[in-house]
Amino acid sequence: MTEVSSLQAPPAAVRNAGPILEVLKEVLAPPGFTGHSLIEIAAGSGYHAPIFARAFPTLTWQPTDAEAAARASIAAHVAAAGLANLRPPLALDVLEDTWPVAAADAVLCINMIHISPWEATLGLFQGARRLGAGLIVTYGPYAIDGDFLAESNVAFDQSLRLRNPAWGIRDVKDVARVAGDCGFRLEETHRMPANNLILIFRN
Repeated sequence: MTEVSSLQAPPAAVRNAGPILEVLKEVLAPPGFTGHSLIEIAAGSGYHAPIFARAFPTLTWQPTDAEAAARASIAAHVAAAGLANLRPPLALDVLEDTWPVAAADAVLCINMIHISPWEATLGLFQGARRLGAGLIVTYGPYAIDGDFLAESNVAFDQSLRLRNPAWGIRDVKDVARVAGDCGFRLEETHRMPANNLILIFRN
């Protein structure tokens, strides 16, 4: 059973932690993955980081976020967990050409792509290439060849674009094209609860 932190967390993060972890147990296990370090992009509240780091004790887990408030929340979760393999959060903006880590074997990005400008998706894959990552895992709502998978996702996409015209649910084929330009191939697509997807990219 997934251990749940007593610290506050967004309800969606609480709900999706278990399903995401089940997929991570598949993709972060040998022989498909033999790395030792993972960087989590846009870690948000930090609720996921201790749960995932505890599940992979041999994997150094580095959470990051561009927002100071998010990093403060992440730091509280990290401190409460007291895990040797879970690092304090770092400030990281995917739009920057220089990231605060030099290398990582894997990159995890949960619920960022749809609530950021398209340039952030480009920056995510470009940054992963600079790190030498062999694996990228992204989670969130996506369209597949124009199909939003549910009417709720159509409404969500419209609400996102009303909040910020640069945001919106992206199509898997567009994300895969950007990944391909950076040397990554879309290897797996996992259907998740609440009409979300996990996309697995490898180089």
